[in-house]
Amino acid sequence: MRRLIHIPIVHSQADLGPLQERVRQAYIEKGGEKAWKASREALTEFWNALEIAMDRLPLDYTKLRLYQDGLPVCGLEEKIVRDLAQQGGANYRILLKLAERGAKIEGTEDPNLLRKEYELIMAGVHTGASSLGADADKNENAEIFRDLLERRDSFVAQRIDQTLQTGETGILFLGALHHAAEMLPDTIQVTSLSEFLRTDGANPRAL
Repeated sequence: MRRLIHIPIVHSQADLGPLQERVRQAYIEKGGEKAWKASREALTEFWNALEIAMDRLPLDYTKLRLYQDGLPVCGLEEKIVRDLAQQGGANYRILLKLAERGAKIEGTEDPNLLRKEYELIMAGVHTGASSLGADADKNENAEIFRDLLERRDSFVAQRIDQTLQTGETGILFLGALHHAAEMLPDTIQVTSLSEFLRTDGANPRAL
């Protein structure tokens, strides 16, 4: 049996890297500075609770594989995780702790698709800024990103299927808009973290 714990996530500000200021400004424009601060506080609480839950996993860490939203297949996965953890990325701090207990960090995403998405975001395509926000352009841009998201999810699902071995457990940290877990074959049992903690004897109220 192969099983995967699917954890939908919201990226912390540090995890966004060079995009964090752009995200912050967009959020403030819609909700104001107080709303931005409140969202960051809630996000910190989420990651703290998740870290506690990860500390209580009843698992053999040597048979655990870690899959992370935005982590490219590149041969430098552990270095990327360590560097981002040192920069304050809550998600990557958790990955690093699990890896230090014996879990294996897997490159999860196609670097070419990640690069394409980054280039589009930095060019302002997602806002329609290059075309004065016309409705037709907004619809076209949304379609571009939906296609990219689907291609990313397909790659993630294939990557998990290729690397997760019989008798192993995987943890997939993936943004809430993704559907990679739904693309996995039936030979992989997908479960939520709370369900896993209930069925494996840990305390689900940790999360």
